[in-house]
Amino acid sequence: MPDSAALEFRRIGPDMVDALKEFFTALAASGISRHFHPHPFTAEEAEKLCHRGGKDLYYAIVAGDRILGYGMLRGWEEGFDVPSLGIAFRPESQGRGLGKPFMAFLHVAAKIRGAKRVRLKVYPDNKVAVGLYRALGYRFEGESEGQLVGFIDL
Repeated sequence: MPDSAALEFRRIGPDMVDALKEFFTALAASGISRHFHPHPFTAEEAEKLCHRGGKDLYYAIVAGDRILGYGMLRGWEEGFDVPSLGIAFRPESQGRGLGKPFMAFLHVAAKIRGAKRVRLKVYPDNKVAVGLYRALGYRFEGESEGQLVGFIDL
């Protein structure tokens, strides 16, 4: 990634199909699905996400034409008032300070959509993610399927 590439938060859309396919390929190869598995990281899923409508929100951090990170706020389509948040970064983008601003952006997106709080799940052994979420103010309130369940009020 060139240092001069503009960094943007962008809603996933039809113009991002190839970039999202490449990103999902990188995620799948990294083994991230051990800790993050909201859906398959396949070309078919990328195509579907880029052409979907609906209330749920899917975003990317983009530098030039390369996706560095991916985030979602979902659950509204199933009728939940509290959306579930999830984020993932390509391995070479991890540890570069992108997590906090991306989470802040997703929190604002949820608030604009009318959410009063956001939830997420994280495996306890994913220490970096647990630390990030605690630093942002998430409170963990129990477990589900071996994962901590965290909430933040917006």
